[in-house]
Formats: sequence, C-alpha cells, structure tokens
Amino acid sequence: MPKVQYINPDEVRKPGQIEFKPIPVNQYNKTIEDEKENFSNDDLIRIFHDMVVIREFETMLNLIKTRGEYNEVPYNHPGPAHLSIGQEAAAVGMAYTLGVEDFIFGSHRSHGEILAKGLSAISKLSDEQLEKIMDSHFDGITAAPVKAGHTGTTKELAIKFLIYGTLAEVFARETGFNRGLGGSMHAFFTPFGVYPNNAIVGGSGDISVGAALYKKVNRKPGIVVANIGDASMACGPVWEGLTFATMDQFNELWEGDMKGGLPLIINIMNNQYGMGGQTCGETMGYNIAARIGAGLNDDQMHAERVDGYNPLAVIDAYKRKKKILEEKRGPVLLDVLTYRYSGHSPSDASSYRSKEEVEAWEAQDSIIWFGKELVKAGVATEEQLEAIKAETTELITYALKLAIDDEVSPHMNMKKHPNLIGEMMFSNQSVDKMEDRPVEVNHPMEENPRVQQLTKKERFMFDQNGKPHSKIKTYGLRDGIFEAIVDRFYKDPTLIAYGEENRDWGGAFAVYRGLTEALPYHRLFNSPIAEASIVGTAIGYAMCGGRVIPEIMYCDFLGRAGDEVFNQLPKWQAMSGNVLKMPVVIRVSVGSKYGAQHSQDWTALAAHIPGLKVLFPVTPYDAKGLMNAALQGTDPVIFFESQRLYDIGEQFHKEGVPAEYYELPMGEPDIKKEGSDVTILTIGATLYRALDAAKTLEEKYGVSAEVIDARSLVPFNYEPVIESIKKTGRIVVSGDASARGSFLRDLASNITELAFDYLDAPPVVVGSRNWITPAHELEDYFFPQPEWIIDAIHERIVPLKGHVCENDFTEAEQLDRNARGI
Repeated sequence: MPKVQYINPDEVRKPGQIEFKPIPVNQYNKTIEDEKENFSNDDLIRIFHDMVVIREFETMLNLIKTRGEYNEVPYNHPGPAHLSIGQEAAAVGMAYTLGVEDFIFGSHRSHGEILAKGLSAISKLSDEQLEKIMDSHFDGITAAPVKAGHTGTTKELAIKFLIYGTLAEVFARETGFNRGLGGSMHAFFTPFGVYPNNAIVGGSGDISVGAALYKKVNRKPGIVVANIGDASMACGPVWEGLTFATMDQFNELWEGDMKGGLPLIINIMNNQYGMGGQTCGETMGYNIAARIGAGLNDDQMHAERVDGYNPLAVIDAYKRKKKILEEKRGPVLLDVLTYRYSGHSPSDASSYRSKEEVEAWEAQDSIIWFGKELVKAGVATEEQLEAIKAETTELITYALKLAIDDEVSPHMNMKKHPNLIGEMMFSNQSVDKMEDRPVEVNHPMEENPRVQQLTKKERFMFDQNGKPHSKIKTYGLRDGIFEAIVDRFYKDPTLIAYGEENRDWGGAFAVYRGLTEALPYHRLFNSPIAEASIVGTAIGYAMCGGRVIPEIMYCDFLGRAGDEVFNQLPKWQAMSGNVLKMPVVIRVSVGSKYGAQHSQDWTALAAHIPGLKVLFPVTPYDAKGLMNAALQGTDPVIFFESQRLYDIGEQFHKEGVPAEYYELPMGEPDIKKEGSDVTILTIGATLYRALDAAKTLEEKYGVSAEVIDARSLVPFNYEPVIESIKKTGRIVVSGDASARGSFLRDLASNITELAFDYLDAPPVVVGSRNWITPAHELEDYFFPQPEWIIDAIHERIVPLKGHVCENDFTEAEQLDRNARGI
C-alpha cells in the first residue's frame, strides 16, 4: 500500500475490455539439418546419449520393482519409484542450456531431471572442477566406490559418479547424494545445480520462487527452473507461488538494478496425467496448460506450449526464454508436452487409460525418432547409436551392482549410531551473516528515528519507587523484537523480511515501525495474502544460502501454510544429509479479541513436528535475547509472539533490557518468581496470570508458588523444572492453548515420567477450554484465569483452607467434558 501508487478512480472506472496475446503452441519446425549451424555432431549425439541414459536408468528401476531383477542382477527395492519413462526428451531439452549456476527443482518424478541436469553440468565443467566436486562431497564417500578401478577419463568417472550417487540415494544408501535420507522422491545434488525434488505434488511451486528471489536479491548468476507436473497446477502452493512470482512491485517499486522480474521458469512437465486423473478433459478446466499464464500478468508470463517429444524444440524454447530472463522480464511459463509410458508408480496398472493410447505415444517415441533423424542427417550411424545403448546398459548394470553391495554401499549404521538421524535434524550453527559483503541500507542505524527513540525509553518497567513508567516511555516487547531484527539487518546482507503489511504499515503490530525508512524495498516488502507462498518462498530463499524472516500475521493462519510449515521447512536439512541449512525465523502472533479464527494458540502443532525449533518469549528481555539467538542460527525457528503483550515492559531483569547485543540459549526455562510450595510452569502470556495467582496464593492462603516461564518449547530442558519440583512436590502447567492435545499435556506427561519420585500429586494442566475461541467479551470464560489455577490446585493437588471454587476442576467434571468432546 505505498502512497506513491495513486489509484485514480477516473481511470480504473473507465469501460473497456481485456485483450490477450496469442500463446504459441508447438511452433518449432526445424529439422536437424536446419540446426547443424547451432549444434555440432557431438552435441547432437550427446543429446541422444543423455536420453538413453535416463531411459535405461528408469527401465532398470521399473524392472527391479516389477520383476525383482535387472540384467540378471536381483534386488528387492521396497521403496518408491515414480518413473519418467517417455519424458526423456523434455528433461534433456530442459537441462541442455543450463549451467551449474542454474538451479532446477522438481517433483517426485525427477530421476530423469536429476540425470539430465547432472549430465549437462558434467559436459560443461572442467576436469579439475569435477574432481573437486567429487572429492569434496561428503569427503569423497560417494566418489570412492566409482573411483575404485576406474581407468577412463574424468568426465566418464563423473558420469559414473552421477548415476551411482543418484541410485545409491534411491536405495537409501549412506553413499548416496544425501546419505540415503532423501531417497527416490527427494534426491538432489546441489554442486550440479540440482536442488530438492519434492514428494508433495506442487511442493516445489513456491520453493523455487524463493530460490529465484534469492538469486535476484543477492545478485547471483543463473536462473531457476521449477519442474512441476501438469496436475500440480491445481495445487495451492503452485498458484500462490505464481502470484508471488508475478508481483507488480518487482517492476513498479523495486529500484536500481533490483528493478525487474524474477529469473524463473515454471516448467510444466505436462505428461497428461496426475496419478490416475487425466488433467485435460477430466480434472482440470484448461485444454492447454500454457493458457494459465494469461491470468497472471500483462506479459502472460511469456507462456508457450512446446513439443517436449523433440529435445531440440525444448532447447530452442529455453534459449529464447533465457534471454527474456536476462532482460529481467521474467518469470516465464513453459508448457512442455510429454507423456509417461509407465503408470504413476510400478504398482499402477494404468487401468485409467487405454492400451491403444500408450501404444500410440510409444510409436512416436522420442529416442527412436531422434535416433532416426540423426542417422538421416548423417550425424551418426545406427551402429554408433546401438553402441551408445549397449554402453549405457553396461553402465547402469555396473552402477546397480555397486549400489546394492552392502559392503561398498552400506545403509546408515543405526545400530552403532542410534541417534544418527536425530543429530541431523538441526545444524545448531552460529553464523553472524550468511555472506561477507556490505549490507544495503538507507542510512546508518544510529540515524534511524526508531532506534533513536528507543535510547530514550525506560528499559525496566518500574521506577525506583516501584511505580510503572508510562506506556509511552516504556520499552516494550515489540521493541525488543525490533532491536534484534534491525541489528541483524545491519549485519547480514542476505537478510530479508516480508509478509502481509510488513513495509509501509510497519507490520500489523508495529514491530517493524522504523524498518521502512532504514531498508530498500528488496529487503523489506509486502507479500500477497498467501501464507503458503510466504513460507514456501522463504524455504527456497534459505536453502540457497540466504537468511529470511517471513511473517504469519495470526497463528490461526499457520493452517494456510500447513505443507510448508509442517512438511517442507522442518525436513530439508535432514533429508539433504545436512547439505542444506535453513536459517528461517517465522514470526507468528498469537492473538485474542478476534474470535474463533484469529485467537488460537497452535504452539502444539509446531512443537509436534520434528525439525522445528519453537520459541515463545513473553518479556522484552527474553524476546530480544531469543530473537538474537534465532537469527544467529541456521535452523528453522517458529517464533511465537503474544498480541496481548507487545506493549508490556520488562518486569524481571532488573538491570533492564541491555541496549547492546546479547543472546539467550534456546531451551532454557526461566524462574520468574521463586517459591517453595507449588510450581507453576507456563507457556506464553499465561505467565502474567500465573503471577497474579501466585500473589493471591501467598497473600490469602500462605502458599508459596514458584513460577517458571517455559520461553521455549523445542528444545526444552526439564532439569530446572525437576529441581523446582524437588522443592515443591507439586506442579501446575498452564497456557492459552486448548488443553486437549496441547503441548501442556506433553510437558505434564514428561514431568510425570522424569520427576515421579518427587511428586506428591500428579501434574495438573490448566489450559483453555476445548471450544471455539469466543469474542473478547467472553474470553475470560475461555482462557485460563488466575482463579482457575487456584481452583485447580485446591481440587486436584492440595486443599486450600477456606477456599471456595468458582470453576469445576473435579474428576467428575473432567470425565464429563471428555465424554462430550468439549
């Protein structure tokens, strides 16, 4: 909502009509003879060779899955194998013009794309470069098996390395490109520019946009290609990614050399089917997928349908589209027509399509056709082509034998190292900046008006007499978060932040107020209202080497980014074998006042997913220290913030919130009030209600309560809590999440197991009711109140003399609520 963009009603209300430009369909019509000036004979033969390698690799996997052997080599592979037999020309054409600086992303059907891009990279890299890549990847572990006994050239060795590394990964071997943790559907190899392939249909749709954003913002060479199937065009992440990729602001608001579109090609591998659904005529409403481009921007994404059965047609399209990207007129959408002969997977009998249809496409097989054209044009003889096929069969057989050899290609030794995968979930690194270069800012940090304002604020909430400072003078929780973030913007040149209303508004809750003046548009900007793309693009940006803060305005909206938060962000570090890092800090506000769809605490959802660090500080001191720690790390963090507390001052760190940089360790709960009779462990804003309860307990009932603020859900160190229970023998766990299935319950369960010998009564959970969140006027009946905690102690832990309960925490009431599901 920049003020510079005046929306003139006199203009937008004028009558008119929208006119679309023609979208080319299969326009390439050159012969090999025509292309001889652009390709040498060796080039053309290499194209044929690469298609044959992919076909034989996929054929081998198909036979392993369906018959249990290939070329008399038996093997049982229980894992998945989504094959691309028939799509070879589309893959090789896509990869032919790309260098290692160009990144490709893919779907679950990506073996062919991995091999095509890898073979293309090998043809372009020098022997020295290839040797360095092979020797450095996992310290040469993947290269060692193929190096043993090799007598050919370095490029021949690199081809063996590519095929073996991919196959070892498919078979979950430790020598695979990702230590066997990615497997068939997630295999990739970044040194060749092959970035993650995704088991979730359309999963790469927004991640690839983030990779293109990384290249643009950080001025990196090369383009990004998102290889996604035609059926994925129905997926939300794809549409949200397209919306993000075509934002007008790239051309209208970004300045200088940042002006212009993303270097991105959306490459639809249009094989006509999504599992058993036929996209054209059944599950989709378009006849030609290229027409989608017309709905996204004035350039119609330069959309085009290309005959993906002709590798030269695809190469021609890529040469033309890359020029568009070099001119910063992207992104581009290509509808690459192809066909898969095999079913969705080897277990798919293709009952949804006729034998005649498959045979009709096989009759026009791209490898057979292209081979005949090479012979007809005098580029190669039939004997040469047959020799290529025979050599490829020998090569694939060699790689198969090597990949299934348990001595040469072992699985991870989980018996010897039972925590091996666990150790890969987090990188736990400390990095000031992702790249060492100057930061792009509009003025020195000390000249920023908000930074100057904060120097005048009171960093401890109370004066010498214990009286609170005025709200306007008090350094609040939002200030602590701001101070950590602005500091990092002046340290890390790769850091960017975006979300809904992040720039001119200063963030929905004014945390970013002051950043708009400090940062150029490409470092802080508004995104579409598209939570999946907000997180998905952040994932792509981070896995390529940048640091990013995406914002989800309300916790409830995590559901809109469910796949990205729960299926993508937490998993790529481990699935990569720790090749990738994920320095993403997602800011999520937890609300109240706004009813059932804006006021929920979903911390349990984030904490349940392995691979996410989850923080929830509720004091200015903790917020700044933990945000600093999150932004210093290279792991994905969900950083929850309570809307109730943005203005609250620091009440516990009596020296006030330090102006200088400091970090707090993640996972360490903090004792906010010492006590001896009962422990109250809180998550989030409930801390302050627990303190009110502790005051009443002490003044009215003579009960001394120790109050502990969790601050962090993942990781979480139970030792301080156990030490407290050793004193008190009793504990209440409280937070604003609905009690059923909450992280509160997880804490209580673990405390029961870990501190059983010290407990005089079972832990009691006081969470919100299992209802919809009501309007603000009724919230006191939904969220835990101080009297709830006192009532729970009285009824479930120890009777309080003279206490009369206002709320029913009896066993009978608990049984009744559970029986009714409320």
